[in-house]
Amino acid sequence: MRLVPGDPLQLYIVRNQMEGLTPEEYQELRVEFGLDKSLAIQYLDWIGNIARGDFGDSVFNAAPVWDLIKERLPITLYLGILALFFSSTFGILAGMVSALRRGSWLDTVFTSIANLGISVPVFWLGVLMAYLFSLILGWLPVQGFTSPFDDLGLSLQKAIMPVICLSVVSLASTARQTRSSMLEIIRQDYVRTAWSKGLKEKTVISKHIMKNGLIPVVTLIGLQVPHIVGGSVLIETVFNIPGMGRLIIDAVFDKDYLVVQGCCVLIAIIVTLSNLLVDISYGWLDPRIRYD
Repeated sequence: MRLVPGDPLQLYIVRNQMEGLTPEEYQELRVEFGLDKSLAIQYLDWIGNIARGDFGDSVFNAAPVWDLIKERLPITLYLGILALFFSSTFGILAGMVSALRRGSWLDTVFTSIANLGISVPVFWLGVLMAYLFSLILGWLPVQGFTSPFDDLGLSLQKAIMPVICLSVVSLASTARQTRSSMLEIIRQDYVRTAWSKGLKEKTVISKHIMKNGLIPVVTLIGLQVPHIVGGSVLIETVFNIPGMGRLIIDAVFDKDYLVVQGCCVLIAIIVTLSNLLVDISYGWLDPRIRYD
């Protein structure tokens, strides 16, 4: 962003109709926003403020960056959690069915859909869905966001297309990984022994196949969190959703450095915490790695 031509102060002056500033007044604005310092000093000052919990102030919104993030973060988390739940649940189910019914028509259908879903551009899919289900059929709202606390039904209607777009790649990846893991586990000796003992299919799947086969799947789900959070930048732009993704896009065009940097720090924290939860879950899925 710093290498892109343009001066954020010039954009600020034009937007606020402050043309005709004297050189002294212009310099005062640079000092006010900390742009008079070198890039290295600005970065060190920002790191020091982040360590104290201060994300700085937005140039264009005349508000603390953290206040802007607090306003937009719940929207992105709402859509992201729905997308993660949708992709994990249906991805695991599709993978399990494909593995247990290998070679059947269900396996062919789910595998074909997963191969297609893993390669589709989400922004292109969003545009097509908005055109078909909103403009042509009129089934779903084309844009915007409504809080579930204000109107749950309308909120879910507006969330359907964004959630599908956010989850399609993750769902396809989860289904492929689940199928591969389940097929590997099914060939193990202890699974054959369970079948030969006459155990019910439900018992064999839940206690012997599913729990052991989910370890690599959980790892993949943890790795998909950055893609879901990062994908919100495109999806929130396509569907005009006022979340963190839209906040980042607007800040990039406005060259509002502190907003972009604060959002990136928060996304990094979310990714780190999700990876930590994945590591902790290994102890429940695989007793062999628990500490005594």
